[in-house]
Amino acid sequence: MPVRNSFLYGHSLRRCHNAANMVSISQVSGQATLRRIQRIQAITIVWMSIEAGVSLSAAWMARSPALLAFGGDSAVELLSATVVLWRFRAHVVPGHAERIASRVAGALLFALAAYVALVAVMSLLGHNVPRPTYLGIAILIGAAIVMPWLASEKRKLSAATGSAALRADAAQSGLCAYLSVIALAGLTVYAIWHVGWADPIAALAVTPLILWEGKEAIRGKACGCC
Repeated sequence: MPVRNSFLYGHSLRRCHNAANMVSISQVSGQATLRRIQRIQAITIVWMSIEAGVSLSAAWMARSPALLAFGGDSAVELLSATVVLWRFRAHVVPGHAERIASRVAGALLFALAAYVALVAVMSLLGHNVPRPTYLGIAILIGAAIVMPWLASEKRKLSAATGSAALRADAAQSGLCAYLSVIALAGLTVYAIWHVGWADPIAALAVTPLILWEGKEAIRGKACGCC
């Protein structure tokens, strides 16, 4: 009997030790994932600040509807990235504040789409003639490289955490990459061949994507375009 009790006691200790190790590994893994999320969101905020500032400045100087659409979307995505970073820094669950932020972002995207469409139509009618902007082309090339990587990293982290907010932010980053490619095509055609309608047509081409993103933001879902 003493031998049997000793065996059972030793087996119980090993099980407790293994369970403690599993909890410890899980905690370390969770903290590592949390740090990765915070790092990715911080990178997003820095890049989106540069992207929005440069593209909107270039849009103003060049009177470019396509750059205006891209820069405005970047500014709204900056808001989204800030909300996600706040959530994971404060360790809060999705709630009222996050839903309000999503609806505000959606409303801003609808307003942006309407304004971009108006500016693009005015440009097509000859009221507003865009100028070539190599600064705009440079920031769009940068976005076409950086944004797919950010979207990919956020999708991986979203799958690891089950975060709907992070999944939506990943979708916005992926959409930003699509917008950059479309706007880049319009600006490049205009800069090389001086085709006057290329820039406003590119702006009108991205407007449905902005409207879709706005609708999904108000509904609190991520668009399925990436």
